[in-house]
Amino acid sequence: MGKLMRTPEVAEMLSIPEATLRWWRHTGQGPKSFNLGARRVAYREEDVLAWVQEQYDAEHPAVA
Repeated sequence: MGKLMRTPEVAEMLSIPEATLRWWRHTGQGPKSFNLGARRVAYREEDVLAWVQEQYDAEHPAVA
C-alpha cells in the first residue's frame, strides 16, 4: 500500500477547496476514499493519481 492522504492533502494536491472534495465524495464523483475508524477519511495516493489520469483521458482520448 502506498502513501495515505487525508482530505486537506488531497484538496491541496488538486488545488480545490476541501468542501469540493467532500461534495465529490458524497456524490461519488471524486477519487476513491475510505474510512479509517469512525471519523477519518483517507485516500490512497495511487487512487488519487489514477483518478486524475482518468479525468485527463476523458478529455483527451487516444487516437488510434
